[in-house]
Amino acid sequence: MTLKVDDFKSKLVGGGARANLFKVTMSGGPGALVPEVASFMCKAASIPGSSVAAIPVAFRGRQVQVAGDRTFENWSVTLYNQGDFKLRQQFEQWLNSLNGHESGLNTAGLNPGDYQIDMTVDQLDRQENVLATYTIKGAFPISVSAIELGFDANDAIEEFTVEFAYQYWTSAATS
Repeated sequence: MTLKVDDFKSKLVGGGARANLFKVTMSGGPGALVPEVASFMCKAASIPGSSVAAIPVAFRGRQVQVAGDRTFENWSVTLYNQGDFKLRQQFEQWLNSLNGHESGLNTAGLNPGDYQIDMTVDQLDRQENVLATYTIKGAFPISVSAIELGFDANDAIEEFTVEFAYQYWTSAATS
């Protein structure tokens, strides 16, 4: 069977999903994130992944593989820093509420619902219609990256990355 370019093009529904057409929505948490600001300042994100571990079980000199637990890797977003630092400060305050710089105290609350939020990643088409939605459940920040400064960076907007731990994610296909 010979594959032709036209065959390939006919299978590429909608011209293919584009990595730069996405929207991240996050609001709430101790930092009281403003959804519109967080969404517009989001430079990069990802559709979350997960994996199921294999458990090898010995049986008559062989290893039989059975399904183990599902794990979810940490998820991160890269954000543009605003001139007033408000968005970054919200993430710093959220992280500080989980474990204070000086006191080590959790002021966010002991109930996970007090400091965890749900976030969504929407994959968009060229007309900004939602193709797929992934909801990241029970997320909270575990790190806010450094912002690199330098005299040679005169034509650049500052960026920082926030890494989140979360419970699990859902999509229309997995709900």
